[in-house]
Amino acid sequence: MARKSLRDMSGIANTIARSSSTSTEKTPKTSAPALGALQGSLASIREIDPGLIDDWGPKDRLDEFTAVNAEDDDEGFEALKNSIREGGQQVPILVRRSKAADGRFEAIYGRRRLKACRELGIKVRANVQDVDDATALLAKGLENAARRNLSFYEKARFAEAIQAAGHESATVRQVLNLSASGHSHLTKVTQNVPSRVGDLIGAAPKSGRPRWTYLAELFLERKLTEKAALDLLTKISASLTSDERLEALIKEASKRGTKASSGPSEITPMDGVVIKAGRGSVSLSVKKSGTSAEFANWLESNLEDIIKRSYAEFTDVNSEDDK
Repeated sequence: MARKSLRDMSGIANTIARSSSTSTEKTPKTSAPALGALQGSLASIREIDPGLIDDWGPKDRLDEFTAVNAEDDDEGFEALKNSIREGGQQVPILVRRSKAADGRFEAIYGRRRLKACRELGIKVRANVQDVDDATALLAKGLENAARRNLSFYEKARFAEAIQAAGHESATVRQVLNLSASGHSHLTKVTQNVPSRVGDLIGAAPKSGRPRWTYLAELFLERKLTEKAALDLLTKISASLTSDERLEALIKEASKRGTKASSGPSEITPMDGVVIKAGRGSVSLSVKKSGTSAEFANWLESNLEDIIKRSYAEFTDVNSEDDK
């Protein structure tokens, strides 16, 4: 999949972000230039049946859309819904026309407002804009920053989802306003903390980089496995907040970590391929016979380029000079 860039993008994302509200549901304050741009698009604001609107884009939040983390948004969502019930929806969501079906729309941001209107049985006010994926992605990231900051772990998962959608590292940093080192910290967490474990923990809005990095190191040092973490989390009280679940898992894993083997690990991702990791080195072996023979020959011809590209991406993410 080709990498995508945000360099030559229209100003709509910035206008939308600056027009967003930072409270539960209040009329937004904008600067004069932003207000002028927004007024120019008022004709695009329509009332749409929520049933005609589908979700779009990388997932950015671990709130009411997961089985956990109810402590964060149950009360906040009800306040939002009551505000819309009593005073109407003041801030429109952003949608674009669906590429898959005529008459349908894709929600770029505003899923909570969309959900509230859906539960209230009313039409949702939506700003309908014809924007490409790159502009929509930036608008989504900027709206998050303007409305409510993502937790550290939500940022990590959002960054991972953006790259999984085919965007380059520079795009992730622009959308989330990250330095290269900040992006590296997020990547360390998503590369080492299994997503199923993160889902069971939740967003942990009060827990920043140190706690999540510590959890990542427990996995990296093989003091904690995905199975062990899932087993521990299923035994933790469901009444705990996501921050408390994270702390409880770290506490239990730290106690058990000394019993875990810290010796070399060996994994076989496919037949004939073995990856060994020890304290001093990482090695890869591929058999030139059987089912892996063709892959071994291809890898022999391409491994140098693969390593060079991987190293270039690594240095790009971890460069302290690229802020």
